[in-house]
Amino acid sequence: MLIVAFSACATKPLAPFSTDTPPLILVPAAQAGVIDQRARFREIYCAVLNAHGRDLPDYRPCDDALTRVGSETAGTGKPVDLGPSRLRLVAAIVAGVGYECFESWLNPAGSVAVHLREYGYDAMLLPVDALSGSAHNARQIRDAVMAMPAEPGAPKLVLIGYSKGAPDILEALADYPEIRPRVAAMVSAAGAVGGSPLANDADQSQAEWLQYFPGATCTKGDAGAVESLRPATRKAWLAQHALAPGPRYYSVVTFPQPERISSILKGSYDKLARIDARNDSQMIFYDQVVPGSTLLAYVNADHWAIAVPVARTHSTIGAIFVTGNAYPREALAEAILRFIEEDLTSAPR
Repeated sequence: MLIVAFSACATKPLAPFSTDTPPLILVPAAQAGVIDQRARFREIYCAVLNAHGRDLPDYRPCDDALTRVGSETAGTGKPVDLGPSRLRLVAAIVAGVGYECFESWLNPAGSVAVHLREYGYDAMLLPVDALSGSAHNARQIRDAVMAMPAEPGAPKLVLIGYSKGAPDILEALADYPEIRPRVAAMVSAAGAVGGSPLANDADQSQAEWLQYFPGATCTKGDAGAVESLRPATRKAWLAQHALAPGPRYYSVVTFPQPERISSILKGSYDKLARIDARNDSQMIFYDQVVPGSTLLAYVNADHWAIAVPVARTHSTIGAIFVTGNAYPREALAEAILRFIEEDLTSAPR
């Protein structure tokens, strides 16, 4: 989760003039080595929603849960296996900036993990520093993965990076090759892969205000979170690092219809819209894709709605401020793991 409005009154450009950047070009996803599997993911997600989505919180019809962007190919027509998982994949979620600071206030019910266990999957939160940089958090991810019991056979761990959690995971996989044999896949979920221009307009000292959130137990760590989110930092890192071999890489992008943006996020949405209106209030859509990954979906949800269930535990705040927070996260998580399981058991790429 990024910071909403640290410098709401600032007028400097979100993408300031600079020559300190690697050469960049904006190209169609296929030309960046991205494999477009939106059609098959849509089939799986729709099957999940149709089979038991109405029994889960915040149900939406499939066509409202996903955003069609450009030309999406027709589905495969293959049946979708909704039975128990054979690989028993485990999603380890790395959250974004500040999550550790407000987790106790948010008090999430853990309903995603409860739902996934019904089908032989599992999920857990892999804690990292709320306000530290990606290199620091990458080491924490490495230590957490290596502390897990080594299991025989193919790896089962799926690292899912939400917001800044995505670059934290990418750096961990690049810097610590010893964890790669234990990781089946990495998923960017609204990931700050290319950074956010909002970070250019923010300062780490402002991020540190989150230490005073009611019930917060976080510390300022190495004070590198905001710097890690700046586009120049992220683009430079991508230019210097190829994808670490071993795991498969996937991208889930938040691309909400404007009316799906929560009222409290409209200010940051409008700020980013000065660059591109196709944003989720924190990230522009093309900056969320891991180069060389498999693109699963454009999700009709703002940056908080995909992962932070504010409205479920704080209904008054949800009704007034976080008005677009409802989203079928349990069904989405199941669909992501089902797609990955199908992909891992298909012919090798």
